[in-house]
Amino acid sequence: MTHTDIAHAHPAHSHSIHAGYSFRGRRDHAHLSGVFLIDNSHIHARHVAEAAFNPAVRIELSAEAIELIGLSRDVVDQAIVSGRKIYGLNTLLGSGRDTVVEDESILTHQIQVVRYHDSGVGEYLSPTEVRALILARLIGFSRGGSGVRTQTARLYQELLNRGVCPAVPREGSVGSSDLTQLAAVAAVAIGEGYVLRGDVLVPGAQALADAGLEPLHLDAGEALAMISANSYSIGSGALVLGRLLRLAELADVALALSLEATARYDGGGNLSPFSPVIQAAKAIDGQRRSAATVRWLLRGGWLEDARSEVSTQDPLSFRAAPQTHGAFREQLSALEAALEVELNGRGDNPLCDVESALMVSGGNFQPMQLALAFETTRIALAHVGIASERRIAKLYPPQRTIRQRNLEAARQPGLETQPRPQGQAGTDIQPGPRGEASPGLAVEDLPGLLWYSAAGLLAELKALAAPATLGAPTLSADVEDHSTMAPLALQQLERSVAAAEKLLTIEALTAAYLVLETGDATARDTAAATPARETPAGDQPAATGARETVAGDRRPLGKGTGAVVGHLADVLAQRLPAAALVQRARGELRVLLDTLDLEEGEETQ
Repeated sequence: MTHTDIAHAHPAHSHSIHAGYSFRGRRDHAHLSGVFLIDNSHIHARHVAEAAFNPAVRIELSAEAIELIGLSRDVVDQAIVSGRKIYGLNTLLGSGRDTVVEDESILTHQIQVVRYHDSGVGEYLSPTEVRALILARLIGFSRGGSGVRTQTARLYQELLNRGVCPAVPREGSVGSSDLTQLAAVAAVAIGEGYVLRGDVLVPGAQALADAGLEPLHLDAGEALAMISANSYSIGSGALVLGRLLRLAELADVALALSLEATARYDGGGNLSPFSPVIQAAKAIDGQRRSAATVRWLLRGGWLEDARSEVSTQDPLSFRAAPQTHGAFREQLSALEAALEVELNGRGDNPLCDVESALMVSGGNFQPMQLALAFETTRIALAHVGIASERRIAKLYPPQRTIRQRNLEAARQPGLETQPRPQGQAGTDIQPGPRGEASPGLAVEDLPGLLWYSAAGLLAELKALAAPATLGAPTLSADVEDHSTMAPLALQQLERSVAAAEKLLTIEALTAAYLVLETGDATARDTAAATPARETPAGDQPAATGARETVAGDRRPLGKGTGAVVGHLADVLAQRLPAAALVQRARGELRVLLDTLDLEEGEETQ
């Protein structure tokens, strides 16, 4: 069979879906030294995601893990000898649960099980997602509940270490085991199926041979053990957790920038709701951490000073943001806990129980807790989006004032053009189309209707927050009459994260632009990215609608917000189209979040 070219293997967004991915904290395991060791200790979702994201990380099985896998296989061998009817071992599956498979057909039945379930559709998972899928299943083998042979576990280990990436369709699971995704991996393991090499499909047998691997010849019960798990939801769930944790930080950064902007234009920026006194009044750790992060970003800035003109209370999208962002952080903790329950538990059916030496039918393949964690996280994220869009709306009147000023300037004959240094953010007065003395309309760095784009993204977030798990169908002659729909809940969460990232980036860009227009961003703030903005002689720094600064007074930005404004000034100065601007700023903010060390702020404030 020849190689098959494909145009839909994994779309562009799949390549970049985990761009900028990283975790901070929990640096207490050998997983981060270039080797991910699967042993009998607790495995963290964060470490799984890091190992999946970095194909250079080698996967190792400890001697204890290999021993436990062997002991679980002994349970299967004893069950075969007993002659008892055991689901999936010597029976058909689903509605055929009571139909016995004759002894002479059991090994052939293993091939049939893999082929039957290899029925997924849609775009293929990205290599990172496939690696997370295989790693999650290998961890499941090591927990001692699956009953596979040690050579089967070793083959999965080598698929990871030798870069063999099965072509796994994204759609097909209803969340009662990710059967179709795992069957696509199992098909390659037995020398069938396909492997992705770039945008080319390579037959599984050839891919194994190229990697120096032999296909498996499955023993009794192994086919079901290879596919009866929720490894797609667990593995990709661990990946999206990384993006969500970064999103929590981005939300606090955008909020801090908006506080800087509203203080300069609307007399807002009251920091009392972020004080330790308020946070100590409720035992919500996520709220405390969010408020501490905002205070850390604003440290050393003008907003820390007592101002007689500051409003006694900002709108709730500002004032109650720690409560909203904190609740979101709490949901992330719940999601992380649910992922780790699945990673460290035994979700196999039937379950090979080493202690009792029995194979026991059950329902641990139904990851309801994880599915609901995906659901509630989307709802919490929608609330973060609601507050962000409302803050953007509060920052719209100053933008209108800037546009009015520019329109007036364009009507004034003889107004001299004030060119800006190259790469410096702000507003230029452009000459007329024929170069006549009358100037043209100023070119602004921020597209005027980004607020509308933000509103559209918020509508998407609200729609995606609708329940996914309640749409479970009834399958297999009404035997499988309930499902979790965890994969759909996960996929909607992935889309929500993408929408929220863009929404919060728009907020950050809007606030940074307005702060730059006041002239308060100093050389200290912009040194890392652009030259300091210059104000023409005789002009007031707050000439764009911001509250006036008394001569000699300074309104410095916070140390953290100043650094962010400096980086975004460079992006704004490029005057990119709106889509490219938001995309570029998203990337810049990802990099910046790595350097700001916001976790330090959570602990020190």
